[in-house]
Amino acid sequence: MSAKVLGFVHTSATLVPLFQQLSNEFLEGIETFNIVDDSLIKDVIKKGKLMPNTASRVVSHVKLAESAGADVILVTCSSIGVAIETAATLATVPVIRVDQAMADEAVQIGNKIGVIATLPTTLEPTSDLVRRRAELAGKNATITSKLCEGAFEALMSGDAAKHDEMVAKALKELMKEVDVIVLAQASMARVVDGLSAEEKLVPILASPAIAMKKLAELYF
Repeated sequence: MSAKVLGFVHTSATLVPLFQQLSNEFLEGIETFNIVDDSLIKDVIKKGKLMPNTASRVVSHVKLAESAGADVILVTCSSIGVAIETAATLATVPVIRVDQAMADEAVQIGNKIGVIATLPTTLEPTSDLVRRRAELAGKNATITSKLCEGAFEALMSGDAAKHDEMVAKALKELMKEVDVIVLAQASMARVVDGLSAEEKLVPILASPAIAMKKLAELYF
């Protein structure tokens, strides 16, 4: 039996090394490959939502990953979540949203769930996913969504320190209101790493590691 292959579909090249590192950690000896198309996320941000033609390109990338030999496909962007679920119905291999395992974990931790993002286009799909996973688990969850306005723009213009400061401030405010926080974007995880143990009043979940750990358990 040949080793299983994990195919990644990314909307940012910056995620390639992160998921490579996680693959080494959780999926030793598993072959991986990456399909990266940052025009997808640029299009979503420009239009303010996921448009049908962008969604259909997501589906095409997933089909390409399947024909390239992926046994499992992980799509690492939350903004295109709905298209990923559509692609999953058209593929013959498992197609996974990066944020699903995180949403499930959050639902198990508490009923008051905070969702935080620097982009409105990821805030809504992630909040929606958490809501649906809570319903599926029979939990009555209250979701508080918080947008760090201007943080994403700061990051894109090269001011990472300003981005981190804005996200940290928003996290601290949100922690007072909820039992658990989910990060709608993987890019915010390093801000959490910068907080001290005392500052982390509630669990803060980031999707990449949780997704990879779950993939390792379920498929490899």
